[in-house]
Amino acid sequence: MIFEGVQELIGVHGPDAVAIEESYVGADARIALSVGQARGAAMVAAATAGVECTEYAPSRVKQSICGHGRADKGQVQRMVKMLLSLAEIPPTSHEADALAVAICHALMPPLARMAS
Repeated sequence: MIFEGVQELIGVHGPDAVAIEESYVGADARIALSVGQARGAAMVAAATAGVECTEYAPSRVKQSICGHGRADKGQVQRMVKMLLSLAEIPPTSHEADALAVAICHALMPPLARMAS
């Protein structure tokens, strides 16, 4: 389902690249496995469509958005709002994180992207 959904999004929007945040492995191994499988499906969908897929560590995303790698979720939400000139803060931290990863990728110099 995730694979097909990402394929459809790529077909509709035609992105030049896909950026994904590296997984955070918490205490629950089942959740980590599920997240890993979902990320894998998204990455395979991108590869199948011939779209570059780059992963970024959470600390790198926070560094590029907030200026330091240990920013909290509220800081990320506020900076995403400011950087994108949004009327309001993204409603959830998941939405803010997704936008932050996209901003990180857009701001990353091409050679640094290759090293990620």
